[in-house]
Amino acid sequence: MGALIYGSRVSELEIEDRTLAHLQFVVATKLRRNEQFMLTWNHGVERGSGRSAIWISPYIPVHFKFTGGRAPKLNRAWLEALLDGANSPAGLHHIPESSVGAAE
Repeated sequence: MGALIYGSRVSELEIEDRTLAHLQFVVATKLRRNEQFMLTWNHGVERGSGRSAIWISPYIPVHFKFTGGRAPKLNRAWLEALLDGANSPAGLHHIPESSVGAAE
């Protein structure tokens, strides 16, 4: 299980490495363009349900920490769906890979 570590308060969000690699691509793409956006996720029942959101900005440090040693092959359709979300007023939400098609 990987983690996304955000800001100086060192908030960690546990994310599976494959998903984290796709989020890293989307976040890096947006930050390279100097674009800010909202990242929202749902808490599982094991964490009391609910959801959280953070503002992603080029002015706040972000750190991607992977537990695996190999970078996964990225799924272009999934990346496009995630980028579409990040470019929307609602911001970036987790979209299951299975809902956008197979890896290329």
